[in-house]
Amino acid sequence: QVTLWLKKIYGNRPVPQYEVNARTIDILYELVECNEARDRDVSLLIEDMKQKATEYEAEANYLQGLLAESLGLSLSSLSSEGTSYLSVLVNSAMTLETKDTSLASFFSAINDMTSELYATESKNREMELELSNLRKKLTAAVMLEKQLEEDLKKTEELLEVEKAKADSRSQNLKFLKDKSEDLKIRIKAAE
Repeated sequence: QVTLWLKKIYGNRPVPQYEVNARTIDILYELVECNEARDRDVSLLIEDMKQKATEYEAEANYLQGLLAESLGLSLSSLSSEGTSYLSVLVNSAMTLETKDTSLASFFSAINDMTSELYATESKNREMELELSNLRKKLTAAVMLEKQLEEDLKKTEELLEVEKAKADSRSQNLKFLKDKSEDLKIRIKAAE
């Protein structure tokens, strides 16, 4: 079965050499099954499309006959302007995805599209409002960050000044302690 499938796939060209063992045959057999299943699916799809084309053609012939009988119209008897209007009507019906070209179908489709438009516009307004709020919050956060950076810088500068004062006081205290010790020694020596 695998050999027949390979010959069918390659046609008149020679089948490439491959290692014949249980594993490669199993893999090729799975490919045969997948390929045949796909071919069946494609043929079913083709048959379905042919059937739909036949149905559409029968419907078109029926409608053409109906126009010819009831109104005495045929595509060949329409003026170029009439054919143009008919094309616009058909294109509008296809664009609006109506089931037919009746006025009720057009109104229904237009109402549906208008409702969708209003819903979309409403959603857009909500999103714009949310975006505006997020921008305001982001601006406030950026301003707060700048203020915090400035405060941090001022605090660091103040800390350096205070550290310098503390160092100066520490040196003065050390000087006073040393002087005090020196005076104590002098007092004892004087006593």
